[in-house]
Amino acid sequence: MQAMIFAAGLGTRLRPLTDDRPKALVEVAGATMLERVIRRVVDAGVTDIVVNIHHFGEKIIDFLDAHDFGVRIVVSDERDRLLDTGGGVVKARQFFSGKEPVLLHNADILTDFDIREMLDAHVSTGADATILVAPRATSRYFLFDADNRLQGWTNTVTGEVRPPSLADDIADLRQLAFGGVHIVSPSIIDRLVSYSRSLPAEMNGKFSITPFYVDVCRQLCVKAYQPRRPYRWHDVGKLESLAEASREFKE
Repeated sequence: MQAMIFAAGLGTRLRPLTDDRPKALVEVAGATMLERVIRRVVDAGVTDIVVNIHHFGEKIIDFLDAHDFGVRIVVSDERDRLLDTGGGVVKARQFFSGKEPVLLHNADILTDFDIREMLDAHVSTGADATILVAPRATSRYFLFDADNRLQGWTNTVTGEVRPPSLADDIADLRQLAFGGVHIVSPSIIDRLVSYSRSLPAEMNGKFSITPFYVDVCRQLCVKAYQPRRPYRWHDVGKLESLAEASREFKE
Protein backbone atom coordinates (compact mmCIF):
# COMPACT_ATOMS: atom_id res chain seq x y z
CA MET A 1 0.00 0.00 0.00
CA GLN A 2 1.03 3.59 -0.63
CA ALA A 3 0.45 6.53 1.69
CA MET A 4 0.43 10.31 1.64
CA ILE A 5 0.95 12.20 4.88
CA PHE A 6 -0.32 15.78 4.90
CA ALA A 7 2.43 17.70 6.68
CA ALA A 8 2.15 21.09 4.98
CA GLY A 9 -0.12 22.82 7.50
CA LEU A 10 0.80 26.17 9.05
CA GLY A 11 -0.05 25.10 12.60
CA THR A 12 -1.25 28.57 13.62
CA ARG A 13 -3.21 27.19 16.58
CA LEU A 14 -0.02 25.63 17.97
CA ARG A 15 1.91 28.88 18.21
CA PRO A 16 4.42 29.65 19.64
CA LEU A 17 5.61 26.07 19.05
CA THR A 18 5.26 26.49 15.29
CA ASP A 19 7.08 29.83 15.16
CA ASP A 20 10.31 27.97 14.36
CA ARG A 21 9.17 24.58 13.05
CA PRO A 22 6.41 22.93 11.01
CA LYS A 23 3.44 21.52 12.89
CA ALA A 24 4.39 17.99 11.87
CA LEU A 25 7.67 18.29 13.81
CA VAL A 26 6.04 19.32 17.07
CA GLU A 27 6.71 16.57 19.59
CA VAL A 28 4.07 14.49 21.34
CA ALA A 29 5.45 12.62 24.34
CA GLY A 30 9.01 12.71 23.01
CA ALA A 31 8.38 11.93 19.34
CA THR A 32 7.29 14.22 16.52
CA MET A 33 3.82 13.87 15.06
CA LEU A 34 5.38 13.00 11.70
CA GLU A 35 7.52 10.21 13.13
CA ARG A 36 4.54 8.72 14.95
CA VAL A 37 2.39 8.70 11.81
CA ILE A 38 5.16 7.32 9.61
CA ARG A 39 5.86 4.46 12.01
CA ARG A 40 2.16 3.67 12.23
CA VAL A 41 1.60 3.47 8.49
CA VAL A 42 4.79 1.44 8.01
CA ASP A 43 3.56 -1.02 10.67
CA ALA A 44 0.35 -1.31 8.63
CA GLY A 45 2.29 -2.46 5.57
CA VAL A 46 2.86 0.80 3.69
CA THR A 47 6.03 0.64 1.56
CA ASP A 48 5.92 3.99 -0.27
CA ILE A 49 5.16 7.33 1.40
CA VAL A 50 4.68 10.85 0.08
CA VAL A 51 5.01 13.72 2.55
CA ASN A 52 3.89 17.18 1.41
CA ILE A 53 5.66 20.23 2.82
CA HIS A 54 5.15 24.00 3.06
CA HIS A 55 5.72 25.82 6.38
CA PHE A 56 9.42 25.31 7.33
CA GLY A 57 9.47 22.60 4.70
CA GLU A 58 13.26 22.38 4.67
CA LYS A 59 13.14 21.19 8.28
CA ILE A 60 10.94 18.25 7.28
CA ILE A 61 13.39 17.42 4.49
CA ASP A 62 16.26 17.48 7.00
CA PHE A 63 14.26 15.33 9.41
CA LEU A 64 13.53 12.70 6.76
CA ASP A 65 17.16 12.70 5.62
CA ALA A 66 18.28 12.06 9.20
CA HIS A 67 15.96 9.09 9.80
CA ASP A 68 15.74 5.69 8.16
CA PHE A 69 12.20 4.33 8.39
CA GLY A 70 12.94 1.37 6.12
CA VAL A 71 10.59 2.46 3.32
CA ARG A 72 10.71 4.78 0.33
CA ILE A 73 9.74 8.35 1.30
CA VAL A 74 9.52 11.21 -1.18
CA VAL A 75 8.59 14.86 -0.67
CA SER A 76 5.90 16.78 -2.56
CA ASP A 77 7.08 20.37 -2.34
CA GLU A 78 4.38 23.00 -1.79
CA ARG A 79 6.67 25.67 -0.38
CA ASP A 80 5.70 28.05 -3.19
CA ARG A 81 1.95 27.56 -2.69
CA LEU A 82 -0.08 25.67 -0.08
CA LEU A 83 -2.62 23.51 -1.93
CA ASP A 84 -4.82 22.02 0.83
CA THR A 85 -5.65 18.31 0.88
CA GLY A 86 -7.29 17.90 -2.53
CA GLY A 87 -4.78 20.04 -4.35
CA GLY A 88 -1.98 18.34 -2.46
CA VAL A 89 -3.01 14.91 -3.75
CA VAL A 90 -3.25 16.24 -7.31
CA LYS A 91 0.27 17.68 -7.13
CA ALA A 92 1.65 14.43 -5.68
CA ARG A 93 -0.09 12.14 -8.17
CA GLN A 94 3.17 11.50 -10.05
CA PHE A 95 4.44 9.56 -7.04
CA PHE A 96 1.54 7.08 -6.92
CA SER A 97 1.69 3.82 -8.83
CA GLY A 98 -1.93 4.03 -10.00
CA LYS A 99 -2.41 0.34 -9.30
CA GLU A 100 -3.15 0.15 -5.58
CA PRO A 101 -5.04 2.12 -2.90
CA VAL A 102 -3.49 5.16 -1.28
CA LEU A 103 -3.78 5.81 2.44
CA LEU A 104 -4.23 9.53 3.18
CA HIS A 105 -3.34 10.55 6.73
CA ASN A 106 -3.15 13.98 8.36
CA ALA A 107 0.15 14.44 10.22
CA ASP A 108 -1.66 15.93 13.21
CA ILE A 109 -4.02 12.98 13.68
CA LEU A 110 -2.71 10.52 16.26
CA THR A 111 -4.67 7.32 16.55
CA ASP A 112 -4.10 3.61 17.09
CA PHE A 113 -6.89 1.76 15.28
CA ASP A 114 -5.88 -1.10 12.96
CA ILE A 115 -5.24 0.42 9.52
CA ARG A 116 -5.02 -3.05 7.97
CA GLU A 117 -8.62 -3.74 8.95
CA MET A 118 -9.64 -0.48 7.32
CA LEU A 119 -7.86 -1.51 4.13
CA ASP A 120 -9.60 -4.89 4.21
CA ALA A 121 -12.95 -3.10 4.52
CA HIS A 122 -12.08 -0.78 1.65
CA VAL A 123 -11.20 -3.67 -0.63
CA SER A 124 -14.11 -5.91 0.38
CA THR A 125 -16.77 -3.22 -0.20
CA GLY A 126 -15.32 -2.15 -3.53
CA ALA A 127 -15.49 1.48 -2.45
CA ASP A 128 -13.76 4.24 -4.35
CA ALA A 129 -12.94 5.90 -1.03
CA THR A 130 -13.24 4.78 2.59
CA ILE A 131 -13.10 7.43 5.30
CA LEU A 132 -12.59 7.11 9.04
CA VAL A 133 -15.58 8.59 10.89
CA ALA A 134 -17.00 8.67 14.39
CA PRO A 135 -20.10 10.00 16.18
CA ARG A 136 -17.97 12.76 17.66
CA ALA A 137 -19.31 16.17 18.67
CA THR A 138 -18.40 18.81 16.09
CA SER A 139 -20.18 21.36 13.91
CA ARG A 140 -19.53 19.77 10.51
CA TYR A 141 -20.62 16.27 9.59
CA PHE A 142 -20.63 13.90 6.66
CA LEU A 143 -24.08 12.39 6.05
CA PHE A 144 -24.37 8.64 5.46
CA ASP A 145 -27.26 6.36 4.55
CA ALA A 146 -28.05 2.99 6.11
CA ASP A 147 -25.51 1.30 3.83
CA ASN A 148 -22.70 3.56 5.13
CA ARG A 149 -22.54 5.36 1.79
CA LEU A 150 -21.86 9.08 1.75
CA GLN A 151 -24.81 11.21 0.66
CA GLY A 152 -23.80 14.74 1.67
CA TRP A 153 -22.52 17.14 4.33
CA THR A 154 -23.92 19.56 6.86
CA ASN A 155 -22.83 22.38 9.12
CA THR A 156 -25.04 22.26 12.21
CA VAL A 157 -24.15 25.82 13.23
CA THR A 158 -25.08 27.53 9.96
CA GLY A 159 -27.68 24.97 8.90
CA GLU A 160 -25.99 24.54 5.53
CA VAL A 161 -26.60 21.21 3.77
CA ARG A 162 -24.81 19.97 0.65
CA PRO A 163 -26.31 19.20 -1.73
CA PRO A 164 -29.21 21.55 -0.79
CA SER A 165 -31.72 19.02 -2.14
CA LEU A 166 -30.80 16.74 0.77
CA ALA A 167 -32.16 19.11 3.42
CA ASP A 168 -35.60 17.48 3.58
CA ASP A 169 -34.09 14.00 4.05
CA ILE A 170 -31.38 14.84 6.57
CA ALA A 171 -33.28 13.26 9.48
CA ASP A 172 -32.95 9.86 7.78
CA LEU A 173 -29.15 10.11 7.53
CA ARG A 174 -26.42 9.53 10.09
CA GLN A 175 -24.20 12.46 11.01
CA LEU A 176 -20.59 11.31 11.46
CA ALA A 177 -17.42 13.36 11.96
CA PHE A 178 -14.42 12.89 9.68
CA GLY A 179 -11.35 11.44 11.40
CA GLY A 180 -8.55 12.64 9.12
CA VAL A 181 -7.67 9.18 7.77
CA HIS A 182 -8.97 7.83 4.47
CA ILE A 183 -8.11 5.27 1.81
CA VAL A 184 -8.70 6.02 -1.86
CA SER A 185 -8.58 3.87 -4.97
CA PRO A 186 -6.85 5.00 -8.19
CA SER A 187 -10.25 6.08 -9.54
CA ILE A 188 -10.35 8.84 -6.92
CA ILE A 189 -6.91 10.14 -7.90
CA ASP A 190 -8.03 10.39 -11.52
CA ARG A 191 -11.27 12.06 -10.52
CA LEU A 192 -9.43 14.58 -8.32
CA VAL A 193 -7.34 15.65 -11.30
CA SER A 194 -10.45 16.22 -13.42
CA TYR A 195 -12.18 18.00 -10.54
CA SER A 196 -9.25 20.39 -10.08
CA ARG A 197 -9.46 21.41 -13.73
CA SER A 198 -13.12 22.36 -13.32
CA LEU A 199 -12.50 24.75 -10.43
CA PRO A 200 -12.34 28.56 -10.84
CA ALA A 201 -8.97 29.80 -12.06
CA GLU A 202 -8.53 32.02 -9.01
CA MET A 203 -8.32 28.93 -6.79
CA ASN A 204 -5.02 28.15 -8.52
CA GLY A 205 -5.20 24.43 -7.75
CA LYS A 206 -5.92 24.85 -4.05
CA PHE A 207 -8.92 22.92 -2.73
CA SER A 208 -9.98 20.64 0.10
CA ILE A 209 -10.83 17.02 -0.50
CA THR A 210 -13.93 17.27 1.73
CA PRO A 211 -16.22 19.15 -0.71
CA PHE A 212 -14.84 16.94 -3.47
CA TYR A 213 -16.15 13.84 -1.71
CA VAL A 214 -19.56 15.48 -1.34
CA ASP A 215 -19.66 16.57 -4.98
CA VAL A 216 -18.81 13.10 -6.35
CA CYS A 217 -20.58 10.84 -3.84
CA ARG A 218 -23.55 10.26 -6.15
CA GLN A 219 -21.27 9.05 -8.95
CA LEU A 220 -18.60 7.27 -6.91
CA CYS A 221 -18.88 5.05 -3.85
CA VAL A 222 -17.58 6.79 -0.71
CA LYS A 223 -17.99 4.63 2.38
CA ALA A 224 -17.82 5.28 6.12
CA TYR A 225 -15.46 3.24 8.27
CA GLN A 226 -15.76 2.83 12.03
CA PRO A 227 -13.26 0.53 13.76
CA ARG A 228 -14.77 -2.47 15.47
CA ARG A 229 -12.71 -2.05 18.64
CA PRO A 230 -12.14 0.97 20.91
CA TYR A 231 -9.23 3.13 19.85
CA ARG A 232 -7.45 6.34 20.75
CA TRP A 233 -7.87 9.39 18.50
CA HIS A 234 -6.47 12.90 18.86
CA ASP A 235 -6.52 15.88 16.52
CA VAL A 236 -3.32 17.53 17.73
CA GLY A 237 -4.05 20.92 16.24
CA LYS A 238 -4.29 23.01 19.39
CA LEU A 239 -2.14 23.41 22.49
CA GLU A 240 -4.84 21.87 24.69
CA SER A 241 -5.21 18.77 22.50
CA LEU A 242 -1.41 18.51 22.26
CA ALA A 243 -1.17 18.37 26.04
CA GLU A 244 -3.93 15.75 26.21
CA ALA A 245 -2.32 13.58 23.52
CA SER A 246 1.08 13.88 25.20
CA ARG A 247 -0.36 12.52 28.43
CA GLU A 248 -2.12 9.64 26.67
CA PHE A 249 0.74 8.61 24.39
CA LYS A 250 3.45 8.93 27.01
CA GLU A 251 5.29 5.63 27.21
